Amino acid sequence: MPLRASAPWRGTPAAEAWTRRIHLSPPHLTGREMPALREVLESGWVAPAGPAIAAFEAAVGAATGFPHVLATASGTAALHLAYRVLDIAPGDEVWAPGFTFVATVAPAVQMGAVPRFLDVAPESWTLDPDLLRRELRAAAQRGRLPRAVVAVDIYGQATELDAILAACDRWGVPVVSDSAEGLGATLRGRHAGRGARLAAFSFNGNKIVTAGGGGALAADDPVLLARARHLAAHAKDPAPHYQHSVTGHAYGMSSVLAAVGLAQVAALQERVVARRAIFARYVAGLADLPGLAFMPEPDWGRASRWLTAVLVDPARFGTDREALRQALDAAGIESRPVWKPLPQQPVFADAPSAGGAVAAGLYVGGLCLPSGTGMTMDEQDRVITVIRAACRA
Repeated sequence: MPLRASAPWRGTPAAEAWTRRIHLSPPHLTGREMPALREVLESGWVAPAGPAIAAFEAAVGAATGFPHVLATASGTAALHLAYRVLDIAPGDEVWAPGFTFVATVAPAVQMGAVPRFLDVAPESWTLDPDLLRRELRAAAQRGRLPRAVVAVDIYGQATELDAILAACDRWGVPVVSDSAEGLGATLRGRHAGRGARLAAFSFNGNKIVTAGGGGALAADDPVLLARARHLAAHAKDPAPHYQHSVTGHAYGMSSVLAAVGLAQVAALQERVVARRAIFARYVAGLADLPGLAFMPEPDWGRASRWLTAVLVDPARFGTDREALRQALDAAGIESRPVWKPLPQQPVFADAPSAGGAVAAGLYVGGLCLPSGTGMTMDEQDRVITVIRAACRA
């Protein structure tokens, strides 16, 4: 829910309108954030250093199963560091599913890499392993394998990482897991991202747990994480003066964000249970409507259901996805179309791709519904009522 602390804007008409509106996935405070913040502020450790950072990294490691974790300024910063430590160079190809947020590939593109987009599988909405195998084989025959493949968790669903790793291992291609949306999801009993060379997580304000911002880079390899940590702190050489052999970044997370994140990570499993319950209530309230289908959950994974996503078939539902979104908006309810495929984005108009029909179909009919863990049952009933009224079948 929106922050409830006393503030100058509280009680204004704009604030009242904000609190009445049902948002897609607003921050939901646990009540433990203020003591953690007070402790950090009283300690004086507000920079990207200090005990709160170490405690947050340890908590993220425990929550994800990774032994080495670096807290970063954002999930995008974590991805950028992953590309840096993998030595992505201008002209290298980086492959990723087209059905994802732009941050998945933006740092690599800014480093001069060439993105190549692959379609997703209809049973998971994540990278299609069969297509990946075929494309890797063809690339090997051309003598131009990708420098890295990025597997992406979507809306709280882990990608089929085992099959992706098997396909890439055959050709010696490293895999990065963009798990910004995957925290709390599991794949065959292990945490999302586990098994990838590097995994990036996000603690943005709309995520299942949030620090108000920030991210994390995780790995099994301590050498990779040590190099990322070096780059994240301006790549300062060990010397009493400022000396740099390479350039780095100011990518460390502040202790203030880490304090909030520490309180939030402790509630992760509760949040997963709550989001899955929200998804189940949507199914119970809407499953009888024709032309409405929910994002599937393959038997090899357990999704966190960070966001509940549905597909609208206008021929059967009686109206299309955009008309439904507008009806919800008119009722004071935020919803959002699923990711517009990156090959359809103007910035990637000339990028190579393979397949794309599945992702394109998901975009045409897909809509994310309010899924915040602070959402009341009355608010969810309000969403369900508007959707049922919009059905014209």
